Amino acid sequence: MEAALADDPKKHAANKEFKKARQAEEGKRAMTEYENTAVANRAKTARLKALRLARDAEEAAIAAAAPPPPPKKKKAAKKKEVAE
Repeated sequence: MEAALADDPKKHAANKEFKKARQAEEGKRAMTEYENTAVANRAKTARLKALRLARDAEEAAIAAAAPPPPPKKKKAAKKKEVAE
């Protein structure tokens, strides 16, 4: 029984070191995942921006090439006769 009590602090210390190592490894893994996600998001944002700018440029070119719409004809205003 006394041998079991002597081993308990050693086991406790070993478990504590194991937990620290595991937590450090999980932290590294989480940081790597976070950085990979950030890189992917920046790449996706850049791709979408390029697509949006290309679309806007194409729409501007089409609008510039299209003939202007004909001016609207103004209707003659009807004059009201003033009764005296």
